[in-house]
Amino acid sequence: MLEDKNQKRTSLAELGEFGLIDYLTKNITINHESTIKSIGDDAAVLNFENKKVVVSTDLLIEGVHFDLAYMPLKHLGYKAVVANLSDICAMNAKPTQITVSLAMSNRFPLEAIEELYEGIKLAAKVYNVDIIGGDTTSSQKGLIISITAIGEVDLDEVAYRNGAKPTNLLVVTGDIGAAYMGLQVLEREKQVFQVNPNNQPDLEQYSYLIERQLKPEARADIKELLAQLDVKPTSMIDISDGLSSEILHLCKQSKVGCNLYEEKIPADPQLISVCEEFNLDITTIALSGGEDYELLFTIKMEDFDKIKANPNFSVIGHMVEEKEGVHLITRADTKIPLKARGWNALEN
Repeated sequence: MLEDKNQKRTSLAELGEFGLIDYLTKNITINHESTIKSIGDDAAVLNFENKKVVVSTDLLIEGVHFDLAYMPLKHLGYKAVVANLSDICAMNAKPTQITVSLAMSNRFPLEAIEELYEGIKLAAKVYNVDIIGGDTTSSQKGLIISITAIGEVDLDEVAYRNGAKPTNLLVVTGDIGAAYMGLQVLEREKQVFQVNPNNQPDLEQYSYLIERQLKPEARADIKELLAQLDVKPTSMIDISDGLSSEILHLCKQSKVGCNLYEEKIPADPQLISVCEEFNLDITTIALSGGEDYELLFTIKMEDFDKIKANPNFSVIGHMVEEKEGVHLITRADTKIPLKARGWNALEN
C-alpha cells in the first residue's frame, strides 16, 4: 500500500486523446474471423454469419465500484473485462470482442493508464477476445471505465433468465461468498494502514479470498463443459450481485418459486474460517456477497445424473410453482422467505 514517490509520471496531456489511444493499442492483435475491422476507423466491422450476437456493457466508477487504495490498476483492468465477459457467459454464449472506454482525471499519469491497460490486454488474451475500439476522455474526478462485451451463440443454445420450470434443479458453479470476504479483509487492512502507514499486512492466510476479489475469473469454460455433458440449461444468470438476488431474478423472469437448501451452498474452507474470524454468518455472506462471477442455472430433473459427479457443479435447490414462493431451507429444516440483500447499484 506504500506508494513509490519516485515513479515516472508522464502527463496524458502530452500525448492527447489520439496519441493515448495509439499508445495503448499499438500492439493489439486480432484473432477472430468475425472481426473484419477493429481499432483505427470510425467503427468496428463484425461478421457473425449464422451466429446470433449477444452484447453487454458495464460502467465502473472509482469510489463506487472500486477503491484504488488496495486495487492494483492491472488487476482492475483485468477484473473490468472479466465482469463483462461473465455476462456473455451467462447467456451460454462465447465472448469474442470488447470495446474499452476510459475517463480519467489529471492525477493519473500515462504510466498508470498503461498499467490499467496491461490488465485489460491480459484478460483479452486469457479469454481470447479481440479489443476492437473504445474511447478516452477526461474526468473531473477519479477514474471511470466502460467496457462493452460482444459474443456469439447459436439461437438454440441461448440461455435466458426466463426459461426455468417447476421441478427444474438449481445449479451453481464453483463456490460462493469468497469475493465478498476478500473485500472485507482488504477494507480492514485499509483501516489499519490509515492508522499506521508503516504497517505492512500479512495477507497470506487470506490469499484465495483476496484473489477472488481482486482477480476474479469468468466461467467461460462452462458452455463447452455443459455441451460435452449433453446438458442444456433452461435458464442462466451470473452471480455478480449476490446469490439471493440472482435467484430472485430467475424466479421473477421465469414466474416460478424456488427452494434453496442452506446445506448445499458450496463454500471454500478459507471462507469458512475467515467468517468465524470476523464473526459473520457464512450463509448470509454467500447469499448477499456478490462479485463471485460464478454461473447460476437451472436444468431438467432428468439431467441430474449427467452432472452429479462433476466437481464444477453443485445442485443447491429446485424450482417450484410460483405460488409456493422463494424460500431458504435451513440446516434445521426451517423454511425462510428469501430476500434480496445483495449489491444495489443505485445505493450510495
